[in-house]
Amino acid sequence: MLFSIDMSLLAEQIKATSLLEWIAVSFGVTEVLLARKNNVLLYPAGIIGILCSGFLLVDAKLYAETLLHAYYLVMSIYGWAMWRNRSASGASQISRSSAREEKITWAIALGGWAFLYFMLTNFTDSDVPIVDAFVSATAWAGMWLLAKRKLENWIWLNISNIIAIPLLFHKQLILISFLTIFLFIVAIFGYFDWKKELDQPNEKLKTV
Repeated sequence: MLFSIDMSLLAEQIKATSLLEWIAVSFGVTEVLLARKNNVLLYPAGIIGILCSGFLLVDAKLYAETLLHAYYLVMSIYGWAMWRNRSASGASQISRSSAREEKITWAIALGGWAFLYFMLTNFTDSDVPIVDAFVSATAWAGMWLLAKRKLENWIWLNISNIIAIPLLFHKQLILISFLTIFLFIVAIFGYFDWKKELDQPNEKLKTV
């Protein structure tokens, strides 16, 4: 019975989905698929998706979510510049996080979690502040690592995804939850694709 209710709700959501929302979702999916392929075009695709989502969020008066998307927009522009930067300070190739970068990642995740929990409990009527804050904070950390072209970005993004999936089902956001399941699966393949590309130079050295 619960499954049939969810399916009917999914059908209703699909029917009610606006063209702008479909565009936003399509570019969001395109962004993740391009990221898996290690293609810099993920950033312009992501920016289009973020801007479309931003209009929808403002129209829905979801201002906190709009601010979160503003962060994604800034990180997308930063990441685009970093990926195209061929100097030593850029991120022209996939690499693993250094010890310093791991500390920064944890600081973003834990600091973001505390900050968002404070904001949600004091300035919103959220009934899931701990989980909601955790999902966003780990996504922040993942986006920062993606901008740096670090392999571990996939781990952090999927930590966010795996917690977001049941949260979205709980909130009856069925369409978005199925999209997040898709993104979770793509991120798993993305991690192994990036790892394979990262390990290729070592494999070549072994055969010499």
